[in-house]
Amino acid sequence: MTATIERTTADNIAPAAETTREKATRYVFAGLRIALGWIFLWAFVDKLFGLGHATPAKNAWLNGGSPTKGFLAFGTAGPFEGFYHGIAGAAWADWLFMLGLLGIGVALILGIGMRIAAVTGGLLLVMMWTAVLPPENNPFMDDHLIYAGLLAALALVGAGNTLGLGRAWAKLPIVTRLPWLR
Repeated sequence: MTATIERTTADNIAPAAETTREKATRYVFAGLRIALGWIFLWAFVDKLFGLGHATPAKNAWLNGGSPTKGFLAFGTAGPFEGFYHGIAGAAWADWLFMLGLLGIGVALILGIGMRIAAVTGGLLLVMMWTAVLPPENNPFMDDHLIYAGLLAALALVGAGNTLGLGRAWAKLPIVTRLPWLR
């Protein structure tokens, strides 16, 4: 029987030194995590306050606008168009969408709950992709699918541990009891 030496300390085995490449990889993934978190958080802030980038002030959620109605009612196309038209502007859809943007953005920026952020963010992004099938510039691929793949990679590599609170989050009693919260 052979034993493998892992990077974690076990008994008298010292962890292997991190290479420059491994350190650089950790920081690249941390930077991508923070950048993608900002994309989600910015979408939330712009829709909440109507800062004029994607959402005019008159359509801000705080001014009574619906964060889902404009795009889902008029911007969707393809096989799921009827589904999205049906939920456009529904209060529950607005709340879920906005809470999703906020939660995913905060989790990514802080580096906590990476598994939950990856699953919920991936689901949201795939739904956004299905809202405009086929994509405008490619038969099937667009940035929503790339971001969903990146979310999965960020969770798999533990990107919340570098420049984030991932290690501290993992030590919380509830997270140690329920590892899916990592």
